[in-house]
Amino acid sequence: MNTENKDNKENKVCAILLAAGSSTRMGRDMDGVPINKMLVDICGRNPIEHCVSRFSKHVDEIVIVVSESTADAARHAAEMTSVHVSIVMGGARRQDSVLAGIRATRCETVAIHDCARCMVSDETIGLAIKSAKEFGSGVAAVKMRDTVRNSTTFETVPRDELVLMQTPQCFEREGLLKAYETAGEVTDDAAIWQSLYGHLRLTPGSMENQKLTESNDIDFFRKVCGNDMKIRVGIGEDTHRLTEGRELILGGVHIPFRLGLLGHSDADVLVHAIIDALFGAAAMGDIGRHFSDKDIQYKGISSMILLERTVSMLKAKGFSVSNIDAVITAQEPKLAPHIEAMRKNIADVIKDIGIDDISIKATTPEHLGPEGNLESITARAVALVNGF
Repeated sequence: MNTENKDNKENKVCAILLAAGSSTRMGRDMDGVPINKMLVDICGRNPIEHCVSRFSKHVDEIVIVVSESTADAARHAAEMTSVHVSIVMGGARRQDSVLAGIRATRCETVAIHDCARCMVSDETIGLAIKSAKEFGSGVAAVKMRDTVRNSTTFETVPRDELVLMQTPQCFEREGLLKAYETAGEVTDDAAIWQSLYGHLRLTPGSMENQKLTESNDIDFFRKVCGNDMKIRVGIGEDTHRLTEGRELILGGVHIPFRLGLLGHSDADVLVHAIIDALFGAAAMGDIGRHFSDKDIQYKGISSMILLERTVSMLKAKGFSVSNIDAVITAQEPKLAPHIEAMRKNIADVIKDIGIDDISIKATTPEHLGPEGNLESITARAVALVNGF
């Protein structure tokens, strides 16, 4: 196997993300149901989604190795990236799953990673891949910091030469495939590589790159994840003309009035402003880009359906809604009696947040402007979302 410098642009990299484990050490939830760590919510994403997002910035292809219980989650995660994703079934042992992943790709370099290490940093990934391209192997590891004792004799074990092995573990593919096909029982990819080639190159890991193993670990992962999240703000504004012969619908509430709002959909100006604010926070354009008023499928559609689709689109990009503040400008009718129903409707659709995270206010323009003259109603909204 060639371990010479491989600094060439044709050296494509594939991430093999392992999500087929049994999660036996995670225990059970309050209802006695076994916890699958691959499906645990960590800042609005499960570990598979976190890993797909993180590795998408570094690789040309992704293979997710799954079990029956994680296949659907992997398919959903695949929709979050523009990188080509393949999904393959894992085996009884970790090394069987890795081998299935290696055989599913033809990239020159493979980066094998346990999805349980879902807080892996860009630096850790990049250094391991770079080493594998240049020297054939690159394995993330951290030096032992704590005092280590033998649990039987209680003797102190010298720690100067000890390291904790992490993932990603990256290798030249053909060499690793050969090693796997001749290997016995081992615990990680580095051991398989070393069994055939001897030399192994370590790269810096990090203390945040821990492995989600027990249910008590979840709080740690959420805290680490929270430090990585960005707060993003979007604003939205919409105006619709008042006319006879139309229903007045605001926040999904049908409000008795002699005039209604004119539009291609149900013309729910409040929900439209909220949708624009959400898209704006995620830098995803506006409502017209996604739900064109030239498209017949949206004619007469409930804006609550459009809001539900908007939230799903944001989730697919890794965003979660934090709170919404909106104001409706209308001379008539009196909207105060309907505000609570609007808040509830919107909270029921968004689901990430409760009614206390949604503020809706109504103001009159004192008979000024088109709203004051009963020509239109305007709504403005501000949305706060969390993302990466």
